[in-house]
Amino acid sequence: MANRDPHSTRIGDKELHPESMMMGYGYRPELSEGAVKCPVFQTSTFVFKSAEEGKAFFELAYGLRKRDPNEELGLIYSRVNNPDLEILEDRLTLWDGAEEAAVFSSGMAAISTTLLSILRPGDVIIHSEPVYGGTDFFLKHILPSFGIRVMSFMAGRGTADLEKMVDDPLIAEKLAMIYLETPANPTNALVDIQAVANIAHGLARGDRRPLVAVDNTFLGPIWQHPIDHGADLVIYSATKYIGGHSDLIAGVALGPKALIKQIKGMRTILGTVTTPWTGWLLLRSLETLKLRMTSEMKNARYVADFLADQPKVMRVHYLGRLRENDPGYRLYRRQCLGPGGMISFELVGGEAEAFRFLNALQLFHLAVSLGGTESLAEHPASMTHSDVDPEERMEMGITPNMVRLSIGVEHPEDLIADLKQALEAV
Repeated sequence: MANRDPHSTRIGDKELHPESMMMGYGYRPELSEGAVKCPVFQTSTFVFKSAEEGKAFFELAYGLRKRDPNEELGLIYSRVNNPDLEILEDRLTLWDGAEEAAVFSSGMAAISTTLLSILRPGDVIIHSEPVYGGTDFFLKHILPSFGIRVMSFMAGRGTADLEKMVDDPLIAEKLAMIYLETPANPTNALVDIQAVANIAHGLARGDRRPLVAVDNTFLGPIWQHPIDHGADLVIYSATKYIGGHSDLIAGVALGPKALIKQIKGMRTILGTVTTPWTGWLLLRSLETLKLRMTSEMKNARYVADFLADQPKVMRVHYLGRLRENDPGYRLYRRQCLGPGGMISFELVGGEAEAFRFLNALQLFHLAVSLGGTESLAEHPASMTHSDVDPEERMEMGITPNMVRLSIGVEHPEDLIADLKQALEAV
């Protein structure tokens, strides 16, 4: 990388692929004693060359003046910026085709900071359902205390309900954001991002229109690119596939420079940025992201097909098993690049049968989270989505007999053997 611009995306006329650029994009080895990998800049503060330089850096950091065309924000304090995080944010933009990225201390930090930086008292936010349990709580119990009205529509049922809501002028005029989680956690139900973006653009009034934000955690930056379908912002729990080893907590928001600058300003004040060490771990993980997610997706296909043939399994929710007569098939083919590694299924019976199955697993780990190299199994109704209203939970399809699997990189025959013996215990 020392022989070429670290921010170049080409070699001659050849456009490089993201998986190639993950090895060095944004990093200059010559600035770090020639180290082939970026060191960990484990420091809270940075030394200025002069008082004048310190003044100039703070003027940019706090928006006291406009940045000159070739001027970059210098290093000040690791709550504001840090070399590991700057390189990480540069690389994170590549898969999604985003202008800029911001990293956070968790997925919920990314979600809450993003929403608090955009929404104001009196605004309306409409979101798809179901969403991750923590997101559900933030939307329904935290935002209303700030005077923000929260409304929802069900994923997997088209956009008719959303269109009906925005037909009300009182809602349309105050609508600041449409927040999507697609595929939905844990049902894998899809929302048409392009259709929602078209609705948002149709509500534009002057320079104001609702933003479309998409939580893309379930498919990650490999199997779905929301910005290509009209989304303004993409959000990840980087704890999941981007981190991918169940050894860190982090979040990401991506989008246009102006929006991300606004979100970073809120991040600085709230202190929700992640640490240099976590940033370094994420840089490591990005190098194998496509390899891991491809292996997990291939394994999930085998597992989903096995489960679909079992008499004790009522229904399997996996994008890779959608057929041409399924309502979501065409949307999946148009919007997604692959089915990912997340499977939910419903056992014959109820919670007792689901618990017997989970307690009998030997290779799968009984744990929440997802997207790691190891396979995980959990019970959404009593774990990740336990704080969702029970009636709403049932309407969303999160039933007492549902089990959610995150498929890892183990051998698929071993995963199936474990599932088989656990089903025998039901």
